[in-house]
Amino acid sequence: MKSETLHKLLDARRAHKPVTLITDLETGESWVNSSDDESAEPQASYPADVGEAARRARAQGRALIIEKEENAYFLNPYLPPLRLIVVGAVHIAQPLCRMAMLSGYEVAIIDPRTAFATTARFPDVDMITEWPGEALRALRPDCRTAVVTLTHDPKLDEPALDAALRSNAFYVGALGSRKTHAARLNRLAAEGHEDAALQKISGPVGLDIGAKSPAEIALSILAEMTLFLRDGKAPRK
Repeated sequence: MKSETLHKLLDARRAHKPVTLITDLETGESWVNSSDDESAEPQASYPADVGEAARRARAQGRALIIEKEENAYFLNPYLPPLRLIVVGAVHIAQPLCRMAMLSGYEVAIIDPRTAFATTARFPDVDMITEWPGEALRALRPDCRTAVVTLTHDPKLDEPALDAALRSNAFYVGALGSRKTHAARLNRLAAEGHEDAALQKISGPVGLDIGAKSPAEIALSILAEMTLFLRDGKAPRK
């Protein structure tokens, strides 16, 4: 690997930026492919469809081998860790955190209400008792971070949603009824968020699977997170 390619790969890792290392198995030459390349002209160094396959490797989170007539390419994605930031140490958060950790997420809970945010209720979870907006900005959600607000309290949820919408989080979800969510969107619009940004919030949070119990609601949230992560599209509510 050329030193220039290595430095580009290391820079992407430090910046928590997902990239794919493309290696020509015939020549050993390698390139770093990122989402920044997808809107640019195809690189002459490798076929355009190899660049598209590099994007699929990142979306799927697994290495691929693309065979061409003249040679083959090994595509190895390098991804930031998956993170879930939950605002609200409520009952739904308990099964959601467990399910998310089993799915490979690093999990943090933000809740200044220390009666709820305890290690006894949330073992092995990073507990943050600062104000949600400030805490979320400090955590700097990236393109592999999901943010879910669960408190039903606008004073806690909405500063977090405001920060999440200004970040690169791949998923933003908020618990609440359709009526509650509509009022929430109006208040966030008054804070300067445009409609295109507000549409990024999944509310009511989770896929519509008829969930009733905290565990079922947690399952619907994690399922919707997975859909956003792998497909990049919001389901119709």
